[in-house]
Amino acid sequence: MVVLVNRAKMTTSTTGTGTITLGSATSGFQTFAAAGVSNGNSIRYVIEDGNAWEIGSGTYTSSGTTLSRSPSQSSGGGGAITLSGSAVVFVSAIASDIQTTLASLGLSASATELNYVDGVTSAIQTQLNTKASTGKSIAMAMVFG
Repeated sequence: MVVLVNRAKMTTSTTGTGTITLGSATSGFQTFAAAGVSNGNSIRYVIEDGNAWEIGSGTYTSSGTTLSRSPSQSSGGGGAITLSGSAVVFVSAIASDIQTTLASLGLSASATELNYVDGVTSAIQTQLNTKASTGKSIAMAMVFG
């Protein structure tokens, strides 16, 4: 399972399609390590480089502060985008992370509902109310980056 943390967004001067060397935290955010990512953790990442973007999972290495890349979606047809040297990378949940969390609680949300935060909130609230009416207690927190 991937590690999710709050408000971790960093610059990278890496070029090309390989492993990213992370720079500094962008203004108003924290480094991956400061947010709680540990050496060897698998994280879900988003890279933005101008109009190009990539979503994937990778392994964080604290020595050299690097992140491997295994893209699952991108503006480049699903593969790794070619970085220009001025990209940002941040930790973020994706729809399947939320669906897995919901399923572990015996809840669900449709793909359409996951496209809209209000829809997710509404779907979760309806199902939580149903669970609560059976006398079960549920506590859940979700973070959107």
